[in-house]
Amino acid sequence: MRHPTRDGLAWDDNGLGPVARWTRQPDIEAVERVCRRALNINHTVDCNVHLHANGEFSKLYAVDSIRGKHIIRISLPVDPGNKTLGEVFTLRLVHRMTDIPVPKVIAWDETVNNELGFEWLLMEMMPGRLAYYRWRKMTDTQKEILTKRVAEFHTQLLRCGNLGQGFRSIGTLGTGPNADYNTAVTPSPGPIVDSVFFSGPRSSYPVARGPFESSHDWLRAYLDLIITEHTNALAKAKTDDDKEHAEMVLRLARKLLRMVHKIFPSLVFPPEHTVLWHDDLSLKNLLVDDNGRITGAIGWECVSTMPRWMACQMPAFLRGASRKQKPSRDSYTNLAPRPSASSTSDEDHLDNEGKTELYWIHLMEYDQTRLREVYQSRMTQLLGPEWEKDVDEARLKVDFLGAVSRCGTQFYPVRVEQWVDAIDRKEFISLMQVLRTGIKKEKRPATPSGNAAPSKVHYERPASSTPSRVQQEIQRHERMHLAGSGNPTASVIFRTGSPTKTAAMTGSWTPSRPSSVNSHRPTTSWRGSVSGVSGAHLETPQSPVSVHVRRRSSDGISLTSLELPNPKSPVNVHIRRNSGSTCVSTTSSIVSGTTNSSSKLG
Repeated sequence: MRHPTRDGLAWDDNGLGPVARWTRQPDIEAVERVCRRALNINHTVDCNVHLHANGEFSKLYAVDSIRGKHIIRISLPVDPGNKTLGEVFTLRLVHRMTDIPVPKVIAWDETVNNELGFEWLLMEMMPGRLAYYRWRKMTDTQKEILTKRVAEFHTQLLRCGNLGQGFRSIGTLGTGPNADYNTAVTPSPGPIVDSVFFSGPRSSYPVARGPFESSHDWLRAYLDLIITEHTNALAKAKTDDDKEHAEMVLRLARKLLRMVHKIFPSLVFPPEHTVLWHDDLSLKNLLVDDNGRITGAIGWECVSTMPRWMACQMPAFLRGASRKQKPSRDSYTNLAPRPSASSTSDEDHLDNEGKTELYWIHLMEYDQTRLREVYQSRMTQLLGPEWEKDVDEARLKVDFLGAVSRCGTQFYPVRVEQWVDAIDRKEFISLMQVLRTGIKKEKRPATPSGNAAPSKVHYERPASSTPSRVQQEIQRHERMHLAGSGNPTASVIFRTGSPTKTAAMTGSWTPSRPSSVNSHRPTTSWRGSVSGVSGAHLETPQSPVSVHVRRRSSDGISLTSLELPNPKSPVNVHIRRNSGSTCVSTTSSIVSGTTNSSSKLG
């Protein structure tokens, strides 16, 4: 590795995976000195530097001076040198070969041999405000224009590369040993910069890191990481639950590994045709002006050349549930309006215009459903009917990648395995359909010959997606709206412990389809995960109820399901771990959206 120093970086485990942590903070005075030197500003002239935003692996500082407005990104050494170089080469290529409004690179240092002790990248600040904050005020026409513009961006990225034909091989631009920015030749992909490959201990695993000549080689390396990780976890397992989980992941990963060659050819010559693909072009990575026109596309960290079939997906801001009927404002609960959001506000400060968050969630789903057709139509206009054929042929490949990415996580591994088994039987089913409903087999009666008839596979039919007033109130309290993300969540915290020790178990709860136990008692189901706890079932009828949470990984999942009618009484929560050896009880009323309660041994 070109710059192996990782000083300043540590990894913590929040129960859902490794999280990068700064062991020391950048010195703000040193940041200012670096900016002054890069912008050629002497000490007698004002140069104001302040923290602008915190990223997953970096900190962004706003720089305001006589040279204009700039952003300096100071990065953790998650992939030393390569991450900064990859972003520099990618931004400069996109700036040169497309009309996509990306930040202009001013200066950078991909080493830690500077007064900051971190790698850094200085670039111009793009005008506009995040589309995330303007989306609710934009008209349907403005949203359609934005969607068509993104389609034009993706069309240009498909052609961005050598002689307008893209690239050969999968990897990150500028990370190869012979990469030279000063040459006029288009850079070639080098080792891939991806959190999949560098998060936590994965950075030290002896697996291939590219550039990969084919999808087959890339996905094999991805699965090799998962197998190495859980082989180590199995060797270190201290409980039966940990052992069962590691064994389940290894079984699923090996099934996927055996299937790779069936979907992707193992021998490719010349190397596979690849394209630049911005996988996170969400509303938080698009800047717009007051009229909704795109003024900047940001978030180019870890953007790499990927197989063309990857680019057949919808852009991130259009991924979400389907809703064909526009929600009626009058049918949703009124709330006290919040103050208008400032440019630095987060999702908790979005102006709700006096309406429950559920209205905005449903409106976003409607927008995404409608605009997916707009995007697809524009792509077909730009690329011809071959684009529709490419999209159809990419579906199975995209689903396979989705299965690999979920393998080893705590989300839906049992249903992922159901999908893998179905594909292995040549039953071509949408992965998302299986994740939503699962696969249920019915045994047919025995035939006259005495043999059982073949099992019939069918899918559970989702309940009506139209919520009642009671359900809307429940979801208003329980659901935090991440506008535009298509992934509303709510946080739930259980605190367990003894007189000498307290441990917090936190997780994200994602609502699924509404359901009903009885017609007079409407409920809604929620699924998610809580670190260290799985297989839970919570229900709050009109009287107090005991809730049992058992750590159980025999099914290989960490799912928690809530059925919530309008709660009017406290909920007694019993948390059992290690086959009931410990029982912790807590009382809480789940009406505010976040359960945050202390516990005592029961």
